[in-house]
Amino acid sequence: MAKRGNPARDLMAQLQKAQEELERAKEELSKEMVEVTAGGGAVKIVMSGTQRVHKVEIDPALIAEGDVQMIQDLILLAVNQAIHESQVVAARRLGPITNVLGT
Repeated sequence: MAKRGNPARDLMAQLQKAQEELERAKEELSKEMVEVTAGGGAVKIVMSGTQRVHKVEIDPALIAEGDVQMIQDLILLAVNQAIHESQVVAARRLGPITNVLGT
């Protein structure tokens, strides 16, 4: 007669493993960067997979033009695009793990 496993224990072990994988993936995401530009490269944003901005670069020529509204718009555009791209990266990496956890 075959021995049956304990379903509750098996589920707990699966959840524990998924939780450990999730923590590892979050650590990796904090090191994974996306880089986005706007205005033909006049504004550049570097953001981690955990949506933390690591770098903002603005072309000095753009600042010299003195169009504050355009600078603000380009920064806004670049930041929002970086957030979107970092969320896509995070979803791709965390999706399989969070499906197991039911979150």
